[in-house]
Amino acid sequence: MSDTKLAGQFFDAAIGLLERVRDEESEAVAAAGAAIADTVAAGGRLFAFGAGHSSLAAQDVVYRAGGLALMNLLAVPGTVGVDVMPATLGSALERVDGLAGAVLDSSPARSGDLLVIISLSGRNALPVEMAQNARALGLTVIGVTSVAYATGTRSRHVSGGFLRDHCDIVLDSKIAIGDAELTTAGVEAPFAPASTVVTSALMQAMMATAAEELVARGIEPPLLRSGNVDGGHEWNGRVMREYGDRIFYRH
Repeated sequence: MSDTKLAGQFFDAAIGLLERVRDEESEAVAAAGAAIADTVAAGGRLFAFGAGHSSLAAQDVVYRAGGLALMNLLAVPGTVGVDVMPATLGSALERVDGLAGAVLDSSPARSGDLLVIISLSGRNALPVEMAQNARALGLTVIGVTSVAYATGTRSRHVSGGFLRDHCDIVLDSKIAIGDAELTTAGVEAPFAPASTVVTSALMQAMMATAAEELVARGIEPPLLRSGNVDGGHEWNGRVMREYGDRIFYRH
């Protein structure tokens, strides 16, 4: 079997998953977009959190062209990516009880804000406690996760619960347990994960819905433009001045 054939199979698998979330998660995406618009309109702040490779989809909606300027990354040191050494430390930190509470207590997040938590499995202590603590503080919590893990694996949190159990709105990425779309003869492990593709698409879909909702309410969505097009820096400067008290990646 050639590499080209496997590449085509991966694209087919990813497209199939995107079609599923488009069709099956439309109500959840609409609810998430409306909640984000509600928060923006009410003067609240927006945060996104993900650990390990789930952090990629969170970073994808923070300080980027075409994105909402108000979306801030809620970072947990050591869990944002593979830059920590050893890389396995990040996975270990996801299982530490109490870490989420400490992070939230020292963050600018407050009642009335909104937090999107991304966790493929949703089974580790960090995302579960992040959701629990955020809701206790009065934040709206949107979870982006694979519900399959909640039915096919055991929780690693003392409560026995998963991320999906502690969210106001849940978006199911439909990713199968193990996050690998392909197998082939001669390769013992399954490979070609699609969670980043699908989760990032869900994030951008909810952002698009939020922009649509804000326009319907007569509010200009606080979007950023590319700094590589004429006028982009000036546009972004205006948006950041107007919403400076709700943007934390500049401080």
